[in-house]
Amino acid sequence: MRRDEITRVRAELDDFVGEVLASLARKDQRSEGGLYLRGLMLEGRRQSMQPMGERLGVD
Repeated sequence: MRRDEITRVRAELDDFVGEVLASLARKDQRSEGGLYLRGLMLEGRRQSMQPMGERLGVD
């Protein structure tokens, strides 16, 4: 993908995640939920929180 395509898709994904998680009451849940959804889309065999966090560079 070209850089402009990645930027466009990332913005679309952020909008989608915002809509999906909008019903969560707490801001931290919405934020972490977005990271979780991104982690699910990354390559990697294990899709639990710790390995996904490591791939995303999040503690």
